[in-house]
Amino acid sequence: MEAMKETVDQSLREMRDTFASGRTRSVKWRKTQLEAIIEMVKDNEDKMCDVLFQDLGKHSTEAFRDELGFVMRSATTALNCLDKWVVPRKSNLPLLFYPATGKVISEPYGTVLVLSSWNFPISLSLDPMIGAISAGNTVLLKASELSPNASALLAKLIPSYLDTKAIKVIEGGPEVATILLRHQWDKIFFTGSPRIGKIIMAAAAEHLTPVTLELGGKCPTIVDHHSVSKDMKSVVKRISGGKWGSCSGQACISVDYVLVEQSFASSLIEMLQPVIKSFFGENPKKSGCLARIVTKKHFQRLSRLLSDPRVQASIVYGGSMDEEKLYVEPTILLNPPLDSEIMNEEIFGPILPIITLRDIQESIGFINSKPKPLAIYAFTKNEKLKTKILSETSSGSVTFNDVMIQYMCDALPFGGVGDSGMGRYHGKYSFECFSHEKAIMEGSLAMDLEPRYPPWNNFKLTFIRLAFREAYFKLVLLMLGLKK
Repeated sequence: MEAMKETVDQSLREMRDTFASGRTRSVKWRKTQLEAIIEMVKDNEDKMCDVLFQDLGKHSTEAFRDELGFVMRSATTALNCLDKWVVPRKSNLPLLFYPATGKVISEPYGTVLVLSSWNFPISLSLDPMIGAISAGNTVLLKASELSPNASALLAKLIPSYLDTKAIKVIEGGPEVATILLRHQWDKIFFTGSPRIGKIIMAAAAEHLTPVTLELGGKCPTIVDHHSVSKDMKSVVKRISGGKWGSCSGQACISVDYVLVEQSFASSLIEMLQPVIKSFFGENPKKSGCLARIVTKKHFQRLSRLLSDPRVQASIVYGGSMDEEKLYVEPTILLNPPLDSEIMNEEIFGPILPIITLRDIQESIGFINSKPKPLAIYAFTKNEKLKTKILSETSSGSVTFNDVMIQYMCDALPFGGVGDSGMGRYHGKYSFECFSHEKAIMEGSLAMDLEPRYPPWNNFKLTFIRLAFREAYFKLVLLMLGLKK
């Protein structure tokens, strides 16, 4: 570990020196790095798909949709919009401050640390980097050791395409993360579990370092079958895609469980089964379209969740497992006990509990009984229910009549609240995430207001009262001696 400590020290010194030189503040430099990221992904698409298959069993189409294509779109958006993002924003100051002027400029934090996750190891590494580079920072990336092939590929490719004095990659596990967190950074961006998020935040607090935490949680899906009965085919397909079609449910925004009225539960289960077969065939293990569980440890966690006899009794579809292949069959549960572990921690796997309610309106109370989720999904055309969801629940985002697409839309901010995280990114919000918005005010020496200064008297107090109320006409009267 002594060698790693020296590597980290040296990397940090070089990045700080590079930032201090002002090189990364140049818009030209930022654009060059963004172009290099696009080129890197294009040049190495096959290699990236290969490592995603090796680490997670992802099909190349899924890999491009969720990772490579997403990164190229993100970098292209930043490249096309950067000139607009960096322009200082003029502020309209109240008349009271005339003739002063004001504006807000976005300046880079400095040297930032990005700690990425294993489930989307390419996109969750490069997308935050795109934001950090766009804002003019130097960046150190530690990719997840749980996706070792992707981590090794990024460690090899990034120095070949990007500025090695400003952008660095370090590989390693928790012990390396611990070394990194002992240092002072200007910003830390972490994607992972709430448990590790607390450790990151505690370490950042030692240096009062700002953090963005992209965590997770149990994302519920409400199915109001009364209002979407004619569209249930699409509803079921979207739920299935949101549960099993993206890293086999190992995604922070995947559907965690479904809330539905008791009278419709059996119909929903019957509709889900043929959709699963249409996605993955009669034998999902051999379909090539279902990602595998990332490690034996994660497989054993899912196995433990299902091993509860009460949970086993709730299995209505699937349930088979193969530890050697790290395979868990798409599984549906009907009303597992609410006090079971599977209903009180993020599942992060291809297991879908369906919870029945007497009335779909009860979904609000059910969601509020749990920590704030990263996303709430609701299939409904009932405007009153939509309003109730928006006004009576709290979550990172709400998506009506679809799932997971909010993540792909860089016109919207992505981030959590409470246990599901803090901060936001994507598109311009990524630029803002890695920027300090500095207020600039330029006053004039041409005139002065005596009521600003001692000695104090009743006239000055009246002036200040009127000034705070922006009662300009009365201020004029006071100055003319026509108001006491």
